[in-house]
Amino acid sequence: MLAEHNRRTGFFERPQFESVRSHLAPHLRPVVTFAYITGWRVRSEVVALGWRHVDLAGGEVRLDPDMTKNREGRVFPLPPELRALLVAQVAARDEIQRRTKQIIPWVFVRPSGKVIKSFYKRWKAACQAAGVPGRILHDFRRTAVRNLERAGVPRSTAMAMVGHRTEAIYRRYAIVDEVMLREAGEKLAAASMGGTR
Repeated sequence: MLAEHNRRTGFFERPQFESVRSHLAPHLRPVVTFAYITGWRVRSEVVALGWRHVDLAGGEVRLDPDMTKNREGRVFPLPPELRALLVAQVAARDEIQRRTKQIIPWVFVRPSGKVIKSFYKRWKAACQAAGVPGRILHDFRRTAVRNLERAGVPRSTAMAMVGHRTEAIYRRYAIVDEVMLREAGEKLAAASMGGTR
């Protein structure tokens, strides 16, 4: 097989992500946090998310097939951080509905209750202020894949959660970093020590 030369390598370590997030407006912080955890596409999947896609009781959030690039539905379980984020968004929604007297069907909205369409300039400025200029929102997909790999989530499960149809595409995002290499070395050393006894 030919080598792939269009592979991007950008991803966020947690402190970098938190620094960028701190430079964004409060209503945008939940958007990027959701993207950081799930790896879902910000413009077409995250900001398009409606409350009908969220099941707090069942502990999951879903995407309809017509919302995804590969036209396949998707389910992501709610780890504690993601659940807490969505619970906070419920409270924010209720406050906006009381203040504006309108029904808010979207999970992520501006303080006015309007849908978030684009925040490219704010994102660019936040990355610059955080000392990581040139980062793109799509880096969250690589970050989520790497975090799932670090957590030991089986590849087929991770692919379904993030929305990669093929192993070839998934591998383009599954960046092996220094932490993962160090952990692999530690596991190998532990296995070697066990074999010499």
